[in-house]
Amino acid sequence: MLPDFSFEDAARARGYTRIAGVDEVGRGPLAGPVTAAAVVLDPARIPDGINDSKQLSRKRREALHEVLMEVADVSVAHATVAEIEEHNILRASHIAMRRALAGLRVPADYCLIDGNRLPEGLNLPGLPVVKGDTRSLSIAAASIMAKICRDCVMLSLAQQHPGYGWETNMGYGSKSHMSALQKLGPTPHHRRTFAPVHKMLWQG
Repeated sequence: MLPDFSFEDAARARGYTRIAGVDEVGRGPLAGPVTAAAVVLDPARIPDGINDSKQLSRKRREALHEVLMEVADVSVAHATVAEIEEHNILRASHIAMRRALAGLRVPADYCLIDGNRLPEGLNLPGLPVVKGDTRSLSIAAASIMAKICRDCVMLSLAQQHPGYGWETNMGYGSKSHMSALQKLGPTPHHRRTFAPVHKMLWQG
């Protein structure tokens, strides 16, 4: 099943004109921020091939990223490791989503949020869409933009903290990452409230 514009069309039929799709990436990793993107597509200029970022090759994601930057209103934002530790990963994801919406060039008047609930404190109407990145073109576009941006962050952090393999695992708990964590210990970018990191600190 490919994403389509039916959720956006339904909102437009109710009088909304700037519908933002919102998605996050980075809830599962042991290190790095959680990143969210908000994308308002122009119905007359929707690029071909938009899909859930996980279904696309890196090359295709990067090509779509370039096009979307030209034809859509895009905003990307993060919640830090400190915020993840303070609030929990779900609430931190929602903080990043609210920041992404706030960063749009022109405010959205409606949003489609990937997931089963709307972020607390949202200042505009919206609809949570389960598996939204496979169902809504705007959410799928947001998944691409968030993924590209977070990958860039992790590549930069990998240069500052070599040995953990973040340039390939993007902070997820791969075998090589877990092995490096055991040998090198956690960095300031590791999420200390996440079980594998917490366990290692506790053992230490």
